[in-house]
Amino acid sequence: MVPFAGWEMPVSYEGVREEHLAVRHSAGMFDVSHMGQITTSGPDAEALLQRLLSNDVSKLPVGGAQYSVLCREDGGVLDDLFTYRLGPDRYLTVTNASNHDKDLAWFSRCVPDFDVMVEDAHEDYAMLAVQGPRAREAVQALSDAPLPARMTCGERTIAGGRMLVCGTGYTGEDGVELLLDPADAPRVWDELLRRSVAPAGLGARDTLRIEACFHLYGNDLGEDRGPIEAGLGWCCKEDTGFIGADAVRAAREGGTAERLVPFKMTGQGIPRQGNPVVGGGEVTSGTMSPCLDIGIGLGYLPSERAEADTEFEVDVRGKVRSAVVATKPLYRKENDG
Repeated sequence: MVPFAGWEMPVSYEGVREEHLAVRHSAGMFDVSHMGQITTSGPDAEALLQRLLSNDVSKLPVGGAQYSVLCREDGGVLDDLFTYRLGPDRYLTVTNASNHDKDLAWFSRCVPDFDVMVEDAHEDYAMLAVQGPRAREAVQALSDAPLPARMTCGERTIAGGRMLVCGTGYTGEDGVELLLDPADAPRVWDELLRRSVAPAGLGARDTLRIEACFHLYGNDLGEDRGPIEAGLGWCCKEDTGFIGADAVRAAREGGTAERLVPFKMTGQGIPRQGNPVVGGGEVTSGTMSPCLDIGIGLGYLPSERAEADTEFEVDVRGKVRSAVVATKPLYRKENDG
């Protein structure tokens, strides 16, 4: 167990590699109750979120899920978020744990301009992520109705408790995330455990998301980086006029000095956050891939050196190691043969 954003969090149960492979080949579950939740409701709920979030909230149907970033006026990223539309005028946004209070304050400061209510819902939910090829099968066995499809959400009764089931995740595998009454979480966890869903901790969550090339706020994203250089231009719709849209448009049109790239080590060495890149740049996330058995990572390189197959070198604990820019995702099912 380690301290994480004010919580005691498990790094691993059986072992990072074992938990990682369970998610890739069967099913694993993560207690992610540290994540924050904000509800936005009222006649202007959509208008407020359209002002705050980088994606086009008007395209989000009831029962839909959408990824976006929260930007400052200068385009710096305050957080990356998932928003679920629960009703015509009601939304639930999931924040990163370390950013929850900051995000809530950012939401709240815009409230006076809109007919809307923004509420901190963090205490209302526990959150369990069940991921892997067998994840849906395991949860479906406990559900009163078919589970929502990928990138959709809906209420279901799971193991006797009513909860929000979301077809989202952070591993590159299929699965669901359950937002439920904290009192129901131990029972649901135990029921999934009885169905051979492996508990997994922060270690496997990190190795899985790096293989899938998913950003981690504080590593690959931050207030000193914009979404274009981070490769998140796809979730930015500048014409909606979100806070920071002008800066994002300028970066899209003018280019950025650096770009976030996925990479693989071509020799020995395991890259880690903070390792400098020879000639400019920095590793922001790195690990030994349990599926590929090589060092992999994400990092910022000068834009002119950020194309796939470009070779570069990383200073790993004082030793220069060779690497190559790869394509997303770093791990694909065909890698298993």
